[in-house]
Amino acid sequence: MTQYLLSVIEPTGGDEPGPEVMREIMTDVQAVDADMRERGVWVFAGGLHTPDAATTLRHGGNGELVVTDGPFTETKEHIGGFSIIDVPDLDVALEWGRRLAAACRLPVEVRPFREVPG
Repeated sequence: MTQYLLSVIEPTGGDEPGPEVMREIMTDVQAVDADMRERGVWVFAGGLHTPDAATTLRHGGNGELVVTDGPFTETKEHIGGFSIIDVPDLDVALEWGRRLAAACRLPVEVRPFREVPG
C-alpha cells in the first residue's frame, strides 16, 4: 500500500460559491470522505485557511530564522484542503482523486508520498 496526498486546489482571491452551493459541495465531499473511511483507505483529511493566514519560516543564513507573515509566494491558486489515503496503486488513488474533484468542483492534485529509506 502507498499513501497519496489528494490536494484540493482553490483559486486565490476568487469569489466563493454562495451558501446553497457550498452546502451541496460540503455534502458531496463528506460523502466521499465517509466512503473513504468505510473502505479503509482514509488516513487523514483537513481544510486549510487561505494563504494570508500563513506564516513562512526561512533559514536566513548565519543561524538566523526569518519569519514572514503570509504565503511563501504570490499565486493564483493555493491548497485549500487535502486528504491522505492509503491505497494499492496510482490507479486507485486517481479514482479517489476523480471522486473528490467531482465532489468539491475544484482541481485535485494526486501525489504519492516518498518512501522513507529504511
